[in-house]
Amino acid sequence: MLRPLYNWILRAAGRKDAVWWMAGVSFAESSFFPLPPDIMLVPMCLAEPKKLWWYTNICALASLVGGFVGYAIGLYLFESVGRWIFDLYDLWSSYHSFSESFNELGPWFLILKGITPIPYKLLAIMAGISQMDLVIFALCSVVARFSRYYLIAILLHFYGPQVQELIEKRLMLVTTVVLVIVVGGLLSFKLV
Repeated sequence: MLRPLYNWILRAAGRKDAVWWMAGVSFAESSFFPLPPDIMLVPMCLAEPKKLWWYTNICALASLVGGFVGYAIGLYLFESVGRWIFDLYDLWSSYHSFSESFNELGPWFLILKGITPIPYKLLAIMAGISQMDLVIFALCSVVARFSRYYLIAILLHFYGPQVQELIEKRLMLVTTVVLVIVVGGLLSFKLV
């Protein structure tokens, strides 16, 4: 079942408009969407290695802009949209302890956790809720989002063929590991 999806994504990576679909996913993931753009970024970079840095920059920039939407959700729409997102991820049990820590250590949370598979939307919304200074939020977001996607790009630049071979041979294992990392990231956010 995963093989046809993987092959379809690789074919879609060659489409002229694939970069804009990836940008849309990256933007949405930083504000409200549950799936990370990595599912498009990695196959697109593997299919067209010469565009690796272009794709990475588009993905990071779209994620950065989406983070500002997440910030706005926390700042202006927490009572309606923000509460719905917290309900969706069942984060209320850790909300109060995390919000106290976030008010004190917010920039470090943004940078360190923004690089991990923890959904960035949660950090952006929390920054808006705590009314973090917008300039500090922007600077921390630039560091976090570009670090995250550049790390992927650097690995693909140096190990692209090996990564592609690993994915193709062990697609189910790779999918399981990615899922475990994402779920682990969510759980670590809830346990803070």
